[in-house]
Amino acid sequence: MRLQNPAIRISGLHKSYQQLHVLKGVELEVARGSIFALLGSNGAGKTTVVRILATLLKPDDGTASVNGFDVVSQPAQVRESISLTGQFAAVDEILTGRENLIMIAKLRRIGEPRRVADDLLTRFGLADAAGRRVATYSGGMRRRLDIAMSLIGDPPVVFLDEPTTGLDPEARLDVWQMIKKLAEGGTTVLLTTQHLEEAEKLADQIAILHEGTIIVSGTLAELRKLLPPAKVEYVERQPTLEEIFLATVGKDQR
Repeated sequence: MRLQNPAIRISGLHKSYQQLHVLKGVELEVARGSIFALLGSNGAGKTTVVRILATLLKPDDGTASVNGFDVVSQPAQVRESISLTGQFAAVDEILTGRENLIMIAKLRRIGEPRRVADDLLTRFGLADAAGRRVATYSGGMRRRLDIAMSLIGDPPVVFLDEPTTGLDPEARLDVWQMIKKLAEGGTTVLLTTQHLEEAEKLADQIAILHEGTIIVSGTLAELRKLLPPAKVEYVERQPTLEEIFLATVGKDQR
């Protein structure tokens, strides 16, 4: 069933790099104010999807819209509606946390950049470290600052491409909390990840991209129904998202 006024809509999306056909008719819809996890193995095309949605690549065929704007014919409006955070924190280590935020606010011509910076530092639990150079920050603090920078201007849609790459478990939990708060505040989050637990903990909807197409999509509860009922031994055990992923891509290891 098609969503009414989704934050993201993709239909029949194709993309090739010379002889390599990466996307082969991707279909996708993301509800506003939700966390949507796009899963897939290395090379499945997750980053290609994000780059097309962010207007960094043009599709070969098909359509895609973000916040109601077409990514090909209305790229400027799309860029005003989004923020993109990549796999590695894009922060300036020489500057302090506050200076990083003020710089981005000024580049985006946001009024009262110092107030905006201080509000975000408080929101992301970085106020005590605001005057320290980012070179002294932990990995989790850098990632929180990176996400905070991406929210300057209050974009309605945020793309997080492998946001916890290289982080330790404690830092990952910190980032998870930040992502949950984004959605609670009404921001739509499209999350790409290889950490299946990450999608299991965060996502309202999950899709698995495999060999260029979306092979399954739904809530975690709906995906669990794709596997046989849980085996009852001493306790009932539901299949994990990792088992669902491996089964649907033909690598069931149970």
